Amino acid sequence: MIAITLGDPAGVGPEVLLKALPHFKRHLKNFVIIGDRKVLESRAKLFSLKLPQEVEILSLSELDIEPSQPTIEGYQAMLSYLEKAISLAKDGQVKAIVTLPITKEGLAKVGSKYRGHTELLADAFGVKDYVMCFYGKKLIVSLLTTHLPLKDVPGALSEEKVLTVAKLSYDFLRKIKPKKKSLNMALCGLNPHAGEAGLLGDEEIKVLIPAVEKAKALSIPLSGPYPADSLFYHALQGKHDLVIAVYHDQGLAPFKLIHFRDGVNVTLGLPIVRTSPCHGTAYDIAPLGIASPDSLISALKLSLKLLD
Repeated sequence: MIAITLGDPAGVGPEVLLKALPHFKRHLKNFVIIGDRKVLESRAKLFSLKLPQEVEILSLSELDIEPSQPTIEGYQAMLSYLEKAISLAKDGQVKAIVTLPITKEGLAKVGSKYRGHTELLADAFGVKDYVMCFYGKKLIVSLLTTHLPLKDVPGALSEEKVLTVAKLSYDFLRKIKPKKKSLNMALCGLNPHAGEAGLLGDEEIKVLIPAVEKAKALSIPLSGPYPADSLFYHALQGKHDLVIAVYHDQGLAPFKLIHFRDGVNVTLGLPIVRTSPCHGTAYDIAPLGIASPDSLISALKLSLKLLD
């Protein structure tokens, strides 16, 4: 069973869910939506969409909420949907969680200490080693650091962190590309030109290069660090199966350039499968009925593939 959490009911989550469900007619009985039936029915009526009767809905709220008009009640509800999904997963009732978008601002306003789904889920499952990874058919990117201010990134780097991300990323690659015998991953440098032999920064020499050597000694196919300005081009040409970026925007800018519509956020290292669309709540277009379901469709497909 796959739990789908509705996210912020004022965002595009309800709309993209309604648009995505018809693509999974054979799997509807394997889904449970954790959210708000009233919101889904209201959004279906607003955008002339259908809510399939076959899909189970675990309705935890009954909100009068307009698209693009977030409320404290909506923020509280989006957190409760996720907490319920986690509870079901811990009880063994669901094997995967697909999360629709929430807001960091909303989490903060209802007193949550977390910056997003990834950190919250890792803590809930007691997982210390986890990875924020982004999957697309043309490009796969894992992040060494997640939602950190840029000034804090250098101090957060360590050989141990690189090895953890490399190992979990390699395990993921083997699951999604089981028939490919020779897999390889590449690590970005932190600094321009990957430090230019120490002239533009020494993090590569002190941390990243030794980590790559240790990974190779453990038979993890990692190379680098390479200058990030050219590495993603080579990955798109098929030279690398996965790129490990040092910080959030270094990896997400090129990834979203290619996979803005259909990319998937997947959390590696959890005891369950967790995927999510790559976009946010998109309040600006939430009332317009024009949100694309492609990223959610990809997230649901990937969760099904990983559960095979």
